[in-house]
Amino acid sequence: MLLALCFAAFLAVLGVYQFRASSPYMQDVLAIKGDSVQGHAIFLMNCAGCHGTEAAGRVGPSLREISNRKSKVSMIHQVISGQTPPMPQFQPSPQEMADLLSYLESL
Repeated sequence: MLLALCFAAFLAVLGVYQFRASSPYMQDVLAIKGDSVQGHAIFLMNCAGCHGTEAAGRVGPSLREISNRKSKVSMIHQVISGQTPPMPQFQPSPQEMADLLSYLESL
């Protein structure tokens, strides 16, 4: 019984991940090669106020080595969803999001 519940929970999580990864916006972002220099500029304008200019954290958590803790899909979802207060919801273009991802992966 417990094994069946664990398996059902796993399938539910996998389904949510697949849904997120299959959205047109996600597909567009993941298909674009980002520019980390542009991503750094986007970060400084939109993220540094809470995460610090060096991404070491202030009001928001440190984003150092974030790509070791979160997938690209999870990072995109975090930025666009606004579901983790006090982080606001952002709507970057696919290119801007790809650039930001490239920068975050360089940390």
